[in-house]
Amino acid sequence: MKILVTGGAGYVGGHLVDQLISDGHDVHVVDSLFYEDQFLKPVKFTYGDIRDTKLMTELSHNVDCVIWLAALVGDPACSIDPGISEEINTSALANFVKTYKGKLVFISTCSVYGAQDELLDESAPTNPLSVYASTKLASEAILSGRKDTLILRLGTLFGVGDNWSRLRLDLAVNVLTQKAYLENELEMFGGEQWRPFLHVKDVGNVIALNMTEFKSGTYNLASENVTISQLVQQIVQHLPNVSIKSTPLSFQDARNYRVSSNKAQTELRMPKFISIDTGIEEMISILKDGRIPRPSANRFKNVAALNDLWKI
Repeated sequence: MKILVTGGAGYVGGHLVDQLISDGHDVHVVDSLFYEDQFLKPVKFTYGDIRDTKLMTELSHNVDCVIWLAALVGDPACSIDPGISEEINTSALANFVKTYKGKLVFISTCSVYGAQDELLDESAPTNPLSVYASTKLASEAILSGRKDTLILRLGTLFGVGDNWSRLRLDLAVNVLTQKAYLENELEMFGGEQWRPFLHVKDVGNVIALNMTEFKSGTYNLASENVTISQLVQQIVQHLPNVSIKSTPLSFQDARNYRVSSNKAQTELRMPKFISIDTGIEEMISILKDGRIPRPSANRFKNVAALNDLWKI
């Protein structure tokens, strides 16, 4: 298949592009390299912005599928400039699908559910509490009823994707493991907030597995639902010398939700999910080997990287 991947140079795109190449697909990546200095993978590459509708129309001509990864990701990053976030996360897609009628995979987020106590499936009411979640839900609405469209609502990602693309160190599993390893201490605020988690490689694995037998619909993707307290305890099992400092929250953390992936497990071709424990061990290994000599560098964190890019 001829596949166009927007944002293919990013955290999710790294393993996904590798897997698509391995499966024999003809891959073309378009990326504005917000967070990267280069893209050296052996696939066709276009340096470009998804807001350039003319360019996107040209690039998507005669492709079999577009995988739409490109976005400003995360609540804090999108709150820096809500207008730009809306342009990139929603308007660019709206303009694109006016002319593109082929297969489309769109990456959304489980944070569209907001704060809810129940185990949430795809029929649960949505309640976005951030600019990021609101722009993703608005994009889902644009795609509503569209044929040949697969929407994946992802849990909080973790782990190492590939050997080339940027690693994110502002995600819960990754950053807490980093702090535990480097500082031998973890400070936990509250801890009873639920989060759904998913290894970054599993995003690419799910997409790649479902390229040939393509299905439309909206699906939650998460491997495990754990509280922040449970996550901290998992990390300490791998780093037993780490001490935990608990600080009660003076308010209820709004980001509290857990999701069911039963629909995806039933209807899609699915890999065996990679565990949080494996992700923790990955992080410890690369830190121990000195593969990230400056883990505090801004390039590993979306907000700090964008502040550098936009000189805020």
